[in-house]
Amino acid sequence: MKKQADLNQITSTERFLQIRRVTLIGSVLNLFLSILKIAAGIMGRSRALIADGIHSLSDFSTDIAVIIGASAASKPQDKTHDYGHGKYETLSALLIGITLGLISIEIIKSGVETIIRTVHGALLPRPGIYTIFIALFSMISKEILYRYTIKKGRILNSSALKANAMHHRTDAFSSIATTLGITGAVFLGKRWTLLDPVAALFVGALIIIAAVQIIVQAVNELMESSLCEESEGEILKIIRTVNGVHEPHKLRTRRIGNLIAIDVHIRINKNLTIEKGHGLASIVEKALRKRFGDNTIVSVHMEPYSTD
Repeated sequence: MKKQADLNQITSTERFLQIRRVTLIGSVLNLFLSILKIAAGIMGRSRALIADGIHSLSDFSTDIAVIIGASAASKPQDKTHDYGHGKYETLSALLIGITLGLISIEIIKSGVETIIRTVHGALLPRPGIYTIFIALFSMISKEILYRYTIKKGRILNSSALKANAMHHRTDAFSSIATTLGITGAVFLGKRWTLLDPVAALFVGALIIIAAVQIIVQAVNELMESSLCEESEGEILKIIRTVNGVHEPHKLRTRRIGNLIAIDVHIRINKNLTIEKGHGLASIVEKALRKRFGDNTIVSVHMEPYSTD
């Protein structure tokens, strides 16, 4: 409730500036890690570290997508967008998921090809020992970045920021796999150099799982899916607390970026004047906006109700 109240006090411009700040911090780290890991992977002969570096490079590209999407979503309502531009942010999250999916497919394909060549007798060079420390540094730094980004994403109710946070988390997990694969390849002898491409394969699998989760959530929002049962139950509970309102029904909800749209029918005493009936509907709207934010789109349809 406190987080929602805090969000209600933030303007769309302030929200965008906070999202941009969080994303820029991440983009600087992602660019640094991608260059470091790809360069070290090439010099240290580690396919897993190269794959991990490509993953970090994809993080950098999606950082740009988040900034662009959040910027478009922060625009106010206009003549051609009566419900605002919130879905640009959802679209940005969808693009992040698709990018992750494409990258994971390439990583898995490369890993499988390397493993097949190894099984048929090809020898893999042992990775340099320093690649282990780079993978460890990446793992720790990306976990810290994930925790920072997901916290801000929840406070700002940003689907794009949350998706980007999951991208950071998969990078941290992939660095764990990379560290284990490289360590095995370095210390267990030539027979175990296969662990390096196996780690790259595992990295690809982790990324594709995260990609599917992000894509499904974004598609659900774009396809006008309803809020969860718990949220809709809370909406009906709030409406029932308004004195003079009976039997709220035909509730319809959807999410528009970080905004919520609520359409509901209520029954009121048929003997009330139009002015008093409108007053009850306004109380319902204010109660819902107090809970879900001042920018919540609320439509209340009144129906006559007989007390007999």
